[in-house]
Amino acid sequence: MKALVTGGAGFIGSSLVARLLGRGDNVVVFDNFSSGQPEFLVAHQDNPRFRLIEGDLLNGNAIGEAVKGCEAVFHFAANADLRFGLEAPDRDLKQNILATHNVLEAMRAEGIKRMVFSSTSAVTGESKVIPTPEDLPMPVQMSLYGASKAAAEGFISAYAVGYGMSALIFRFVSITGPHYTHGHVFDFVKALKADPTKLRVLGNGQQRKSYLHVSDCISGILQTFDNGEAEKNEFRTEIFNLGNEGHCYVDQSIGWICNEMGVKPVLEHTGGTRGWIGDNPFLVLDPSKIRALGWRPQYSIEDCIRDTVRWILANPWVLERR
Repeated sequence: MKALVTGGAGFIGSSLVARLLGRGDNVVVFDNFSSGQPEFLVAHQDNPRFRLIEGDLLNGNAIGEAVKGCEAVFHFAANADLRFGLEAPDRDLKQNILATHNVLEAMRAEGIKRMVFSSTSAVTGESKVIPTPEDLPMPVQMSLYGASKAAAEGFISAYAVGYGMSALIFRFVSITGPHYTHGHVFDFVKALKADPTKLRVLGNGQQRKSYLHVSDCISGILQTFDNGEAEKNEFRTEIFNLGNEGHCYVDQSIGWICNEMGVKPVLEHTGGTRGWIGDNPFLVLDPSKIRALGWRPQYSIEDCIRDTVRWILANPWVLERR
């Protein structure tokens, strides 16, 4: 297979690229390096089945050239800064909705029929159904990021119906592991490296979160892609939750982080049930749909956090870069 991976220099995208190349596929990476890191792709630069194109998805001509000859598109490029979305309200519109439309148009023009899309648990808003299933009625959106991903899901499913494409949409909990460069684990490690005596924690530390290791994430994506799950649906679109069952408290994750770093800071909670506007204080997805296909995560939630800390500490350059 020849596949295009948008955002292939990013956290999840680069992990997918390595897995695809490792199993013998041909991969074209399209990335503008706004958050992706060149170091994540260095190991592939001499691989004849690998090609890197630096470009912006807002340039329709550029993505149109990149998809030529591809059989599938893994669309992982996005603005993923949920917390700071309100500081630049058009960022999610451009990078998550307009960029997705350009990818779909490029696929339509080239007759490419298969897409995999990285969505997010944020589209579920603050669901009263915990764990949250895929078929929950679309809720009130709590963040511009979640709203933009929900809109992108809508465009993708409509293109699938209208133009005979097939689409796999994956809603992720927080993904962790090697190449992790943003999120609360990253922020806490960076803060504790600067001052191991104290740690400022947004909210009350009792927010409940779920995490998934990036290797488990990629395994779930490729298993459902290889099985042709989207093609089995009359509307040619399937949505899957990807996450561990269960959750941990933010303060609990801080304990694992501190243990890995060998520090004992005083925690300074800012108070309240959420860390910022749009922060869901209790977010757990129901992964039973994909588990019914035989997928099982290999990392526990604690393992996810600890492995991420170890990778960051072994790669201190990311703390300066991001």
